[in-house]
Amino acid sequence: MRESHFTAFNAFVAVADHTSFTKAAQYLGISVSTLSQSIRELEDWLDVRLLNRTTRSVAPTEAGDRLLTKLRPMLTEFDAMIESVRSFRDKPGGLIRLTVMPHAASFVLAPVLQRFLAAYPDIQLDISVDPPATKIDIIAKHLDAGISITEVIDRDMIAVRISEPIRRIVVAAPSYLRDHPAPRTPRDLVQHKAILYRLPNGGFLPWRFAENGKTFEVIPEGTLSVNDPGVAVRVALDGGGLLFLTSNYVEEAITAGTLVQVLTDWEPRDDSEFFIYYPSRRHVPASLQALVNFLRDNLKTVNKRVR
Repeated sequence: MRESHFTAFNAFVAVADHTSFTKAAQYLGISVSTLSQSIRELEDWLDVRLLNRTTRSVAPTEAGDRLLTKLRPMLTEFDAMIESVRSFRDKPGGLIRLTVMPHAASFVLAPVLQRFLAAYPDIQLDISVDPPATKIDIIAKHLDAGISITEVIDRDMIAVRISEPIRRIVVAAPSYLRDHPAPRTPRDLVQHKAILYRLPNGGFLPWRFAENGKTFEVIPEGTLSVNDPGVAVRVALDGGGLLFLTSNYVEEAITAGTLVQVLTDWEPRDDSEFFIYYPSRRHVPASLQALVNFLRDNLKTVNKRVR
């Protein structure tokens, strides 16, 4: 009986979290009818209604809410207990679900993914690339970890640095600079066309500079604004104007000579870095710990090569 009750309680929490029998069934890997039957049997056993359901929505009753407050800590502790036992295995395995900022996905995670999966063939990764303005509750979304800048990571998370400081620079195509002399100071930006990168919140990425150790921001007048870095770089390559963007997106073009960095003396030191973060649990899953260690060691290797 205890095993069947545990399964039913787990099913109830899944329905409450997903607010949908269909989504909960997909998450649990069972049919909707099996899930419905499990909930009915649990309600019959407790002799109380736990969920209010209509054709459009599902929500816990007052009794259901009370049960949830008791169940969630128990299930979290149970998962931690199981993972702590699994951590004794020689080869970490299982699924890791991640939410990752686009920049980190492209330039921090993607370049090392194949090496990580080759080193840990029993681990599977499920990666969701989410806009930086979308603050994801990894616990509510049943995710194992996230990769983001420290400014948007909750303080109750464990965070491990996995990248160098982020550089943002101003570039332009040689063809543009032939007709428009390169700016010598940020004040000269008023004489230039600017390609503005639009953030998910609707604002624009401010152009940040440094003078005498102090940083300041400018948002120049732009003839074009776009929310996709690939499009922004393409326009810059075609001579469309000055572009201020994270250096990773333009490094290859600078090396090839198709883009040129300007205002180099005004480049600020940006303290933003990428971190992998996860809930503060007593027991970290062995697979997640393997990923954290791998990304941290990769950063150490990069630093060693730079020196």
